[in-house]
Amino acid sequence: MTLTHFVFLLAAGIIAGLLSTIAGLASLASYPALLMIGIPPVIANVTNTAALVFTGIGATFSSLRELKGHWVELSRILILVTIGGVIGSAVLLLAPASSFEKVVPFFIGASGVLLLASGRAPKNPDLTAATGPRAATKGQQALVILAMVFIGAYSGYFGAAAGVIMLAILAMISTERFTVINAERNVAGFASNAIATVIYAFTTHIAWLLVIPLGLGLLIGGYMGPAIVRRVPVKLLRVVIALAAFGLAIDLFIKAYF
Repeated sequence: MTLTHFVFLLAAGIIAGLLSTIAGLASLASYPALLMIGIPPVIANVTNTAALVFTGIGATFSSLRELKGHWVELSRILILVTIGGVIGSAVLLLAPASSFEKVVPFFIGASGVLLLASGRAPKNPDLTAATGPRAATKGQQALVILAMVFIGAYSGYFGAAAGVIMLAILAMISTERFTVINAERNVAGFASNAIATVIYAFTTHIAWLLVIPLGLGLLIGGYMGPAIVRRVPVKLLRVVIALAAFGLAIDLFIKAYF
């Protein structure tokens, strides 16, 4: 790794960290950055996952204000996405992520629609003290559990825009403020990436030397992101994230089908 590579990955990491914590779209910057310096796709995928752990560390410390009073709920989400992450990582070792590429654009596009729809969904004033699983019927609870396990598995298996998909799901099932939902999503993404990294460390090759500059940048960007989210109007943030998701979905659709 040259000094140029170090600086390039550091800068890409900061941008990816911001995109991750604000919009759940780190894949727009960090993964392509590894490909641009000549890292093979499979190694780039697992190396990117390892580096993304640092985004979660920065975002968690920066989001302590939003997470206060929500640790019980967050622990439930973490358990579910961790289980999913183990499943997804195991599947990746058996089947290449390329087999999933034709479906991914539709998942990402749907997440953008859900994110916009969640902003218009009426909130029940009697449920403002409870969120998601605690405020839902048994049937809804089952759907939430399946959704969280699925997103954990998706993150461990393919990972593209996993954050924005998780954000869309949480926004649909929760009555909490958007900043709280975003903070929970950041920590859940950290857990999913961490468990996947542990599995990859023993089963495949991670370019640890490249994780250093990329991870450092992701740590910086991850810490800055929540502070920006606090200051940006929620409606504008939803629209920007949804539009970014649509753009990524179109790009991946073209690459997968043409």
